[in-house]
Amino acid sequence: MKIQSLTLALALCLGSTAALAQDEEKKTFTMDGEFGFIVTTGNTQTTSISAGISASQEFDKWSNTYLIEGLYKSDTVEDDLGEELDRTTAQKFFASAQGNYKLENPNHRLFGFASFEDDRFSNFKYQGTLAGGWNQKVWENETSAFDYSIGPGYSFAETQDGESFDSPIIRGAFSYLWNVSETARFTQTFSTEYGSDNIKSRAETALTAQIAGGLSLKVSIKFDHNSEVADDLDNLDTETAVTLVYNFF
Repeated sequence: MKIQSLTLALALCLGSTAALAQDEEKKTFTMDGEFGFIVTTGNTQTTSISAGISASQEFDKWSNTYLIEGLYKSDTVEDDLGEELDRTTAQKFFASAQGNYKLENPNHRLFGFASFEDDRFSNFKYQGTLAGGWNQKVWENETSAFDYSIGPGYSFAETQDGESFDSPIIRGAFSYLWNVSETARFTQTFSTEYGSDNIKSRAETALTAQIAGGLSLKVSIKFDHNSEVADDLDNLDTETAVTLVYNFF
């Protein structure tokens, strides 16, 4: 039931733009696709795939962002009898959507946010968040941009052992963009969700350089931190990647 509620909330965030899609002349839409693929053979045999889609929309009264990310990794190992087996060592999916409603000052907004994460090898079978509150674009110019969001919400999760965690939270997040040159940009994002059962934080530091046309190369490091995990698991997960990014729009 909780997963269904989150799915509905994500659909509502997406739906907020559909109601405005008739005004095509005022809409600005951007979408990037990201893909990384590594295969090794010989003494070490692994397959690693990372992919993602990020999109943003600008309307007179709405500013919306969407994100979908996935990670998969498989290793070939030998069992006690010397037979080779394929073993999945990473399998992760994350999706989020945020709608920002612009007030009289368009840099001042009210936001609604929803996210869902399924990480097979983390402490949690799934984690979900619903939140709303205040969003502000502090500045935006040709060189850089910065905005933040803060507000109350509700999180729910289930551990791999079947234990449920549900609690009110306070969610804070910021996004920073620096155009290093005409063909390179630096981005930093961070979010934290403070609840009585767990403190969940996410961050990404990335440098993207244009190769040709809409194709770019991205070097990034991502951090996922949960304050409450099982004794045999780490609180912090990191992911360092070099990926190709294609700008569709």
